[in-house]
Amino acid sequence: MTPLLDDLATLPAETQIVLVSCDNAGDPVLHKGRVMMINAKQGRACQQNAGAKAATGKFLWFLHADSRVTPQVLHALDVSLDEDPDALHYFHLKFDEDGPRRMRLNEWGARFRSRVLGVPFGDQGFCLDKSAFDTIGGFPEHAPYGEDHLLIWYARQAGVKLKCTGTALQTSARKYQQQGWGALTLKYQALWIKQALPEAYKLIRNK
Repeated sequence: MTPLLDDLATLPAETQIVLVSCDNAGDPVLHKGRVMMINAKQGRACQQNAGAKAATGKFLWFLHADSRVTPQVLHALDVSLDEDPDALHYFHLKFDEDGPRRMRLNEWGARFRSRVLGVPFGDQGFCLDKSAFDTIGGFPEHAPYGEDHLLIWYARQAGVKLKCTGTALQTSARKYQQQGWGALTLKYQALWIKQALPEAYKLIRNK
């Protein structure tokens, strides 16, 4: 987490940073400078919803702990928000060099899934207006997996436009190295397609 916090140090001084974990030790809310540290129930959906509830700014930007933010990323997001403040913004996906060489195939697949099929995932850095997030209903805490994937479908079903910033957000590929590139890639593909089919039907039916 420290590298990401170092990256975010270049954000404007008025930016609020909310760090959420499921470590129940100590106070539920701590402030260290402009970083608010809060505890939430285990589960990424619960933690991200808790962070969104605690946030007071106009826009919410959800980042995974192993994401890396560059000045180019910040500039691209700023421009994208100015162009379309009502959209849900996301980035191209770029994997770090800590995974298998074949991760480039995953990057191409993520770009196709996002730009052609309209289904980016949470490690692509979702950013949207807080009121739109509340209207969508937040991340589904009942889902056994894919809470970020479902948020995208809920956004599309609510008429929220998706917009790519055109810049890549870097994330770790360690789990692919540890669990095996082929097995993990196939697992993720099967899970998201299974989850997407009923949501795509709802989107088509409601048009």
